[in-house]
Amino acid sequence: MLLPIPSRRGETKEIYPRVTKKFPGIKEEDLTETLPSGPNKWQNRIQWVRQALLTKGEISSPSRGVWAITDKGRLRVKTKEPSSPTLNFGDIYDDYKASFQSYLLGKLNELDPHQFELFVGKILQAYGFKDVQVTGKTADGGIDGHGRLRLGLATINAAFQCKRWQGNVPRPEIDKFRGAIQGQFEQGIFFTTSDFSSQATEVSVVKGAVPIILINGKQLVDLMIQNEIGVQRDPVFIYYERASDFIEVE
Repeated sequence: MLLPIPSRRGETKEIYPRVTKKFPGIKEEDLTETLPSGPNKWQNRIQWVRQALLTKGEISSPSRGVWAITDKGRLRVKTKEPSSPTLNFGDIYDDYKASFQSYLLGKLNELDPHQFELFVGKILQAYGFKDVQVTGKTADGGIDGHGRLRLGLATINAAFQCKRWQGNVPRPEIDKFRGAIQGQFEQGIFFTTSDFSSQATEVSVVKGAVPIILINGKQLVDLMIQNEIGVQRDPVFIYYERASDFIEVE
């Protein structure tokens, strides 16, 4: 899904209707359907496609609530035109991967909070964490679970927090999580389906304080794909001409 506007930028309220017009078969019930957590499902899917385009550098966000197409995005639109040359396999694969990553992010956001916490627990187990427990408490400063990771001769006790978030996770969320685990755990891991603000990233590792590893939506989906958690991977065969077999033999 490309940014379907002729100008270089537009506000969210302008873009949603323009995107929807590109899908004439969409029904009214599709537009009003909501996720179990409350947000509108159709708008949520547009947000995840936006995130994929941001990651690929085809659009930018110059200010809050504004989408702007980049030179790279315009080039992609141009190469999609009928008169343009056929895309090579690498281009097709990049588009497919970005689309699938966006789809996975959408599926994660459809989980209810406890389901998301359990899913993150599976990710940690795949990476070698032992005794992973999902607590899902509400009055613990955001500790959703914990586990142990063996590193050489040492074992690290780590706590994790999960947030299905639309905008960037701000610094106060990181500070609050660190305060909850200080003195109990040696490390914190913060998972979100969106991303982190620059200030949140800056304070994730502070001298003398418990380090907080930040895992954003893209990284979370990459972990799913790498470990085949919620994902099935099938091999794809690519065929090339072997020119040497076509050489005339006297």
